Parts: sequence; structure tokens; C-alpha cells
Amino acid sequence: MNSLKRVFDSRELLWNLTLRELRTKYRRSLLGWAWSMLNPLATVAIYSFVFGVLFQSSAPVGDPSGLKGFAYFLLCALLPWNFFSLITNLGMGAISANSGLVRRVAFPREVLVFSNVLHACVQFSIEMGLLAVVLLIAGSPFLPWLPVVILISILLAIFASGFALALSTLSVYFRDITYLWTIFIQVWFFLTPVVYAPSVVQDRAPAWANKILQLNPMRAFVTTYRDLLYDAKGPTAIRLGMMLITAVISLALGWAIFNRMGRRLPEEV
Repeated sequence: MNSLKRVFDSRELLWNLTLRELRTKYRRSLLGWAWSMLNPLATVAIYSFVFGVLFQSSAPVGDPSGLKGFAYFLLCALLPWNFFSLITNLGMGAISANSGLVRRVAFPREVLVFSNVLHACVQFSIEMGLLAVVLLIAGSPFLPWLPVVILISILLAIFASGFALALSTLSVYFRDITYLWTIFIQVWFFLTPVVYAPSVVQDRAPAWANKILQLNPMRAFVTTYRDLLYDAKGPTAIRLGMMLITAVISLALGWAIFNRMGRRLPEEV
């Protein structure tokens, strides 16, 4: 509670740092914020060619939406995954990138992490807004589930913030964390049903592997986004409860690590 109070009391600083991140994100670039969509679109094009053309993979028909298309199927899970990845990567470098500020000024250092989280939220909102327009044109009747999409996005941001807080301090003390996280998140990506349907793993993987993969918290998030946007159906109350619990635990553990290791950040950064 003390940590939350510190951040709330520093809300003006948080807002100014967030604006700084947003203003400098694509400064002096020709396309500006259009770059935020080019990366996922390029990824969709690559995966669509590899899995859709070369391996002849096809997306299941949305139930009950009736929507069909590998690009839609992929984007509904890829954008949330990129959102999680962006928060963790930006958060991991939040302290190191502001080392001068950390050394000279006394303020709640977690504000640096949360300013990057808010920055990622703005970018994700733009991407999801464009995806929503595309899905509406394609005929997905997901609009009644839009409030649930917003709720899941908040839970995903909280879940990712826990990782960002922990990584921001660990990367100061252990420089190898940056490289290890890059490898780890690549493995995690392919263990999460982003480019394939969960049924593929259920049909082909051994029973023990299925049980392990079902413990993957990102599986629940990307599957829920796909259910809401592609299938146009809501998640179960049990899954919503599990995502809420997972998000709260992640934030609590990440903040505990940050508070424990953050005391010597001015000397270590």
C-alpha cells in the first residue's frame, strides 16, 4: 500500500515522464507513430507466408462469429503478446536509461517503470483500435464484448508490470539479464498459442507437455483475446478469476523484488 501511495503522490511526475516517452518515441522519423503498426504487420506477413502458404496452415472458423482468415486469427493474439513484450522490454531498461536522474534526484523510482507501461498502453490502444476497425469490416460481431477486452487489457498491463518492475532492478545488478530475457521471451512466445491454435498442442503433444503448457499464464491471455475478438464470445468466470489472480501475484512479486533491491540503485546504476 505504501508503494501505491508513493506512485499516486508522484502522479504529476509520472504523467510528465510518460509524455516525455511518447514525444521522443518516434522523434525525427518520417512515418512517426505509423511504425507502431508496421512491425506487427510485417510479422503477420511473414508468419502468414510461412505457416499459411508454405505449411498450408489454416485458421479455424470463428465460433460463433463465422470469421475466417489467418491474418485476423494471428493479429488477435499477436498484438497482446507484443504488448506484454513491449512493457517488459521497456521496463527492463527504465532504470538504466535514466541513471543520471536516479543518482541525483530522490523520487519513487518505480515511476520510471510505470511511465513506460503507460507509454506501451497508448501504443497498444492505437494498434487495437486499428484492429477493431479491420475486424468490424471483416464482419466480427465483437462490439458487445468490448468492455471485457478493456478489462483484460488492464489485467495484462498489471501482469506485465510485475515483470517490468523485477527486470528493471535485476538488470542493474546483473547485466546478463537483458540477454537472458531476450532468449527466454523467444522461447515463451512459441510455447504460447500465438501462431497456432491451442487445439494443435492438445492433439499432438504428450499429456505431460499439455499439462505444463496449460500453466502458461500468457496462454490464458492470448486465448481470451482471440475468443473475444475472433470468435466473439466471452471467457468463463473461472478464467477471468485466474487472470486476475495471476496479474495481482505478478505485480506483488515484482514490486517486492523492486523494493528489496531498489534501495542501492543510486550506487549500482
